[in-house]
Amino acid sequence: MDLSLSDEQQMLKDSVARLVLEQCSIEKRRECRDSQDGFDRALWSQLAELGILALPFAEEDGGFGGSALDVMVVMEELGRGLALEPYLINVVICGGLLQCASADARATHLPTLIAGDSQWAFAFAEAHSRFNLCHVELAATASADGFLLNGEKTSVLNGHCADQLIVSVRTAGATRDSEGVSLLVVDASAPGVERTSYPLVDGTRGADIRFTDVAVPAQALIGDAGGAAVLIEDVVAQALVAMGAEAVGAMDALLDQTTEYTRTREQFGQPIGKFQALQHRMADMYLHCQSLRSLLLYAAIARDEQRPDMLQAASGLKVKLGEAGRFVSQQAVQLHGGIGTTDELGVGHYFKRLLLLNTLFGDEKHHLERYVQLQA
Repeated sequence: MDLSLSDEQQMLKDSVARLVLEQCSIEKRRECRDSQDGFDRALWSQLAELGILALPFAEEDGGFGGSALDVMVVMEELGRGLALEPYLINVVICGGLLQCASADARATHLPTLIAGDSQWAFAFAEAHSRFNLCHVELAATASADGFLLNGEKTSVLNGHCADQLIVSVRTAGATRDSEGVSLLVVDASAPGVERTSYPLVDGTRGADIRFTDVAVPAQALIGDAGGAAVLIEDVVAQALVAMGAEAVGAMDALLDQTTEYTRTREQFGQPIGKFQALQHRMADMYLHCQSLRSLLLYAAIARDEQRPDMLQAASGLKVKLGEAGRFVSQQAVQLHGGIGTTDELGVGHYFKRLLLLNTLFGDEKHHLERYVQLQA
């Protein structure tokens, strides 16, 4: 099987890589991290102009009908450049959920998302939900015109600046039942929506969001009422593949920077890269990077071909992401020494991003258990 990129994918990779190289320095990252939005809206507009935001959407919805491999190419370069732009949240997750909405809803929401004019967030986590996507307490009671929301969501990535929220709600059943979970599009500025914003460990931003008697029209429902659990699981699996690609880019960058540092840092009159013990550690870093890349390619191909094991492949990828990301980032910090933990050097920023990617949508232990369950 030929696993090399097509000419179009190579052009896409080069375009994103060039843009990220020009726009995503560590200095610029610190500046954007400390801003109100937490990312560069000018760069977000450039991604829209290049068609990167439109990539995975169907042509009838204004997109290019891109594959999981195409998204993988984009996410790898964004990860390599430590881009703060919320491509994962807006395009992969919320865009993936919106593609299953009605034609009218897609016509209403997708054009502004693709043009980069609206920000989105997926509000799914709750105080006691841990990694269970079906643990939903936020109640959506039926009203004359739709639904009335009461409850709270926590750790909503990009929730601090989102114009629209996709919220998992309980319309029937008990707290952890898969049946009875629904998805609603909620205007973030609607009466009764209260946001508490805060920075996250990796420099991105999120929010806790409280809903108090928030009125939502019936047309805001995505899919069938009470039947959203399967859709959420499928889109989260897509997100795991994209996260794996981002992690591969970040880990490759860490390996490159660490190798370059050991060529210039001298100890006992010679570069530390000549010490055999350190060479062995960097060789192990390389092996972890390549192992994750292999699982990423398989998971992306399984997604594109709709193979029966695509959910299992996504969980296997997430397990390796946690293991490899932890090893490579820790080795990079140790080989750099004290400066590896400073805010001025990129190494610490990659470390923190990989730390967040490990826990988002389930950590290594959670997905190892899930992998075994899906295999049975």
